[in-house]
Amino acid sequence: MNIRRGTIDDLPQVHGLIQELADYERAPQEVTNTLEDMQRDGFGENPIFKFFVAETAADGIVGIALYYTAYSTWKGKMLFLEDLVVTEWYRRTGIGRKLFNAVAEEAKLSGAKRFKWQVLEWNEPAIAFYKKIGANLDGEWINCNMTEEQILNYTAV
Repeated sequence: MNIRRGTIDDLPQVHGLIQELADYERAPQEVTNTLEDMQRDGFGENPIFKFFVAETAADGIVGIALYYTAYSTWKGKMLFLEDLVVTEWYRRTGIGRKLFNAVAEEAKLSGAKRFKWQVLEWNEPAIAFYKKIGANLDGEWINCNMTEEQILNYTAV
């Protein structure tokens, strides 16, 4: 098993893992991101995300950690881990930890002042892992978002 930076050629398998994650999180219909979107957004003129992959000789890409640089007005540069996915067959083998470690090391090397991510409240294995590594699990903040339709329909108040 090898952890390496993702390339444009990895995107078909990465997209498959994203769909697998949506299935696991009980929201398969929510994936509207396409391969073309990912090619443009990750490898186009202004790339906005990067990722690491976990790869085996037998099965190819079995895990991903997709992240991007963000900015905190209080702290400055930060890395946001958008998704860490390991295909079901390889879960609980240490691959997730290795992918997480790769992004944490990237945060350190890039000079990030903060490293953030989210976890669903029912994802007990992930929560246990984050507690084990000493991460702060903040119950104070409420996540807010708008869908594409809401953005398009938004009028200033």
